[in-house]
Amino acid sequence: MRLICKTISLIFMMIITDCLYAESQNTSSTYQKYINTYSGLAVKKQKEFGIPASITLAQGLLESGAGQSVLAKNANNHFGIKCHDWKGAAIYHSDNKEKECFRKYAHAEESYNDHSRFLKERPYYAELFKLNIKDYKGWAKGLQKCGYATDKAYANKLIKLIETYELYRFDSSAGNKKAPVKKPASSSKKKEPSKTVIAARLRLIQTMYGIPYVYAENNDTFNKIATETNTKAENLIRFNEAPGDYPLQRGDVVYLDRKKKKAGKPYYDHVVKRGESMHSISQKYGIQIKSLYKLNRKKENYVPIEGDVLKLR
Repeated sequence: MRLICKTISLIFMMIITDCLYAESQNTSSTYQKYINTYSGLAVKKQKEFGIPASITLAQGLLESGAGQSVLAKNANNHFGIKCHDWKGAAIYHSDNKEKECFRKYAHAEESYNDHSRFLKERPYYAELFKLNIKDYKGWAKGLQKCGYATDKAYANKLIKLIETYELYRFDSSAGNKKAPVKKPASSSKKKEPSKTVIAARLRLIQTMYGIPYVYAENNDTFNKIATETNTKAENLIRFNEAPGDYPLQRGDVVYLDRKKKKAGKPYYDHVVKRGESMHSISQKYGIQIKSLYKLNRKKENYVPIEGDVLKLR
């Protein structure tokens, strides 16, 4: 009897696992199809208005449910823009309130164009256009700060999408602003871990949490860092759990060895801030992403919300 129960339980778990995998694959396929369809349009609007293509695509994916929302299907409205002073066609849809008025477009490109003009022409988004065109994290945090959305996880959701689907590859350096110097984060409450300086051929190598690392510089790549630290680029990519074309920014920590399975003392937990991802948090404390998910019993589709407390050890 016990054997039969165990067999049934095992079959049930296999069915659940298969269903979850199929759902994940379908979601990924739908998102990838949307990216393939609209990435060219996002790049076009970047050239016209100076908004990172990665941000436009991520917002389109998020706001339209990868083109599957009622507004996207019935009104070509991919960004949930409401009527306000709109004099064109409209559609009424229940969102935060019952039967709200949303703009209706003949083609998706009109929606993308309207979204770009919406950001470009409103003064409270002006500061965003001073950012580096490749600073998608700054743009994501800025959009939330400027009130584009009330969702406390809005910036982190955009960053999750951009990094999961590597949307940053669509961002161009054309018209690039000088990247601001990003100083490594420090905590006023907790003592910084001790750092040991090691002699390097062309780079200053330091150690933190017992792991050697360097700070990225402007226009840095894993290949360049590997050459200047006598390491291999494929190892750096693996140690930092990032794609080879990941856009490093000045001040980013790049580990030269494998990260730990838990953070060192006295780092027991972390309060999530706006614009953080599981990857950025893992880099901050030198902990492997897989371990960070496991310690907090989170699935890979989890998006850290501002104010969440994550265990580090």
